[in-house]
Amino acid sequence: MKILNKVKSWLYAIEILLSVVIIVLIFFVAPSHNLWLRRKWTRIQKFLIRYKIDIVGTPDPRANMIIANHQSMLDIMALEDIYPGNICWIAKKEIGDIPFFGNIIKIPKMISVDRKDPRSLPKIIKLAKERISEGRVIAIFPEGTRGDGSKILKFKSGANIIANKLNLVVQPVLIIGSRKIIDSKTISVNSGSFKVIYMDIVDTSDENWLENTRAKMQTLLAQNLDK
Repeated sequence: MKILNKVKSWLYAIEILLSVVIIVLIFFVAPSHNLWLRRKWTRIQKFLIRYKIDIVGTPDPRANMIIANHQSMLDIMALEDIYPGNICWIAKKEIGDIPFFGNIIKIPKMISVDRKDPRSLPKIIKLAKERISEGRVIAIFPEGTRGDGSKILKFKSGANIIANKLNLVVQPVLIIGSRKIIDSKTISVNSGSFKVIYMDIVDTSDENWLENTRAKMQTLLAQNLDK
């Protein structure tokens, strides 16, 4: 049974890789339809892998930034699927630098971050302002890396700086259990369900809002893991 599950996981992984190639090729042909294509792709993956998203709360239409915890590539897929706005992800520069595959963030005009260069922050703020003026919603994983899903990692300061500089309305999103569905570290892909919780809008006038939000997300995560 374990061998069969591993074979299925590798087949799903290969399918995801090949389907991304196809999506990027279509992006080149029809770049203006990238939002529709992104959503269509995520929904196809949901059908093939057979996972279910349990949604709690609702996206606040006032929000122009969402911050979420990160444990799996499924976090991105899920929000691309269910979030009503056109998300502009703040992604690692290394992703955009991958030959050919980097177009998955370049063509939809996502924002690349060079975490090793603090001088890139003004450019990020400028691009975020442009995307918001185009009706996009900025999305960032403030942990800066993937956790194991059992706790919220320490938040980096980037989300705080961008939100405060641009006076953004921030809504936290807590994702629970996505790593059990797709774990890229172990190449594990499974059917099942996971939860996405839309939390209340944050009061960013509090200078400690980002850390306070992390603490609230951790408390809510612990409550749900105990169930």
